[in-house]
Amino acid sequence: MKPRWDTDERGHGVADARQFADAARDLVAAMEAANWVAEEPEAHLLPHIRRICEESPLSLAEAGVAEDGVLVVELHWQGGDESHWPEVWRVIGSFAESASYLHQRSENGTDVFDVVTGMLAGETAFAPHGHTVRLRVTR
Repeated sequence: MKPRWDTDERGHGVADARQFADAARDLVAAMEAANWVAEEPEAHLLPHIRRICEESPLSLAEAGVAEDGVLVVELHWQGGDESHWPEVWRVIGSFAESASYLHQRSENGTDVFDVVTGMLAGETAFAPHGHTVRLRVTR
């Protein structure tokens, strides 16, 4: 048995997550729709990120929009040996909409959080739209 974490003695879970699969597929379909990603993410999302960073051990070092529309945000963790996860989740929560995807990975010692968030058809009085954000957190 290959453990799933350091104290895992089971080697398997208790259920599947099929009940959430249709909603996940709806988000993927929106992500693949032409022009779903909204313009000017720095105007719509960056003020929320700045507000969280003003009251957090995370500092906003740099932000800009890549050619593919992704808002790339460079953050520095100044909270010592504490986990930065709760603060990163606060940042994401400041702009997250009703449907969201998050993938965290490590890239040359930097924690990278790729986030897609948006409003799907039928969830808003506005046209469906989304945002793509890449948070890069260094210590």
